[in-house]
Amino acid sequence: MDAQRHQLQPETTAPLTAAPLAALAGIRHAFFTRRGGVSGGLYASLNTGLGSGDDRDRVLENRARAAAWLGVAADRLLTPYQIHSAKAVILGDVWQPGKGPKADAVVADRPGFAIGVGTADCGPVLFADPKAGVVAAAHAGWQGALTGVLEATLDAMESLGADRTATIAVLGPTISGAAYEVGAEFVARFAVADPDNDRFFAPAFRDGHAMFDLPAYIVTRLTAAGIGEAHDLGHCTYVDEARCFSYRRATHQRQADYGRLLSAIVLEE
Repeated sequence: MDAQRHQLQPETTAPLTAAPLAALAGIRHAFFTRRGGVSGGLYASLNTGLGSGDDRDRVLENRARAAAWLGVAADRLLTPYQIHSAKAVILGDVWQPGKGPKADAVVADRPGFAIGVGTADCGPVLFADPKAGVVAAAHAGWQGALTGVLEATLDAMESLGADRTATIAVLGPTISGAAYEVGAEFVARFAVADPDNDRFFAPAFRDGHAMFDLPAYIVTRLTAAGIGEAHDLGHCTYVDEARCFSYRRATHQRQADYGRLLSAIVLEE
């Protein structure tokens, strides 16, 4: 493809960024929105989800555009095969798109590689310890967050020389507590794990249901794990249809499928 096709127009894409990460020298990051791609219909327009039903060539072009914005070649944008687990992997051998390791976090200390995760309501968390030169990207849905993907990510970062007390983490666009209704079995699962988890639930309009504050839960887990800084962009995927894909919104609208947002971070060469 012509290299010019990969150029992103700022006025159309406008990836979200976080000031605490943007202030770090030698690190580039983005929480990409759904704007600025080539996909159409349900996937309009920057759908980067290889697991979606979108045309593969369009998804690859969207990923190439995101990689270009991050300053890396398309084959240096690496995302795992996400399985809602607590598994974090360290970047070793480079893999082909869609052939990544089954995991929900990637950790790297290699410059020039963008590591990222795809989400559509779950929490994308980007990590950086600039002094150690270690970055990470984690996919924290309720299952992963509950079972320890955030802590596993910090453990993997420390195995490469990072210091969690010097690490900054930012939670990108995630479904908010005002939009995330869950059933009684869901609430019970969290209560069994920790009785104090009741603080993350609020009454719902329907009996036997509750509203779950996933962003607050993620930030609390990060803080309890001893991270230096944990921030939340405060951006709800469900509410912002113009900029965000949302699995739950697509389900409520009886849509057949949904796109995925990419969140990624890179150590610059």
